[in-house]
Amino acid sequence: MKIELWVTGKTSEKYLEAGIAVFEKRLSHYIPFSLTEIPDARKQKDSVALRYEEGQKILGKLSDDDLLVLLDEHGKQFTSVEFAGWMEKKLAGYGKKMIFLVGGAYGFSPEVHKRANDKISLSKMTFSHQMVRLFFVEQLYRAMTILKNEPYHNE
Repeated sequence: MKIELWVTGKTSEKYLEAGIAVFEKRLSHYIPFSLTEIPDARKQKDSVALRYEEGQKILGKLSDDDLLVLLDEHGKQFTSVEFAGWMEKKLAGYGKKMIFLVGGAYGFSPEVHKRANDKISLSKMTFSHQMVRLFFVEQLYRAMTILKNEPYHNE
């Protein structure tokens, strides 16, 4: 299975880009992984219109058999070990592509929420949608090392 991280908008901070690149490279040893930037909506619209426009771009890129997982503040929370177990089940039991989606600054449209197969939360805290990218790729890498019984994660 291929894992993709779809993010809305560009990352404007070089330190985040550098950190993401480190974990993208590390992930390539475990699983096919890619990061896709979806252009964000024009800023002059209200938040409902922004979410709708971004949602239409996202839905237009999805295939019917894609597993869509939203990184959402109201999603299920895991420890790193629990997330690794969740990933193991998803990798063994689903189709060709698992897409994790980071929304824009105003979140997801109702249509994207409806299409989602699952929702997970990285924390009860709120992080910028740019920082979540780095946090997620690190946790995905950590999950892969846990599944391979490698020493990255300390329990």
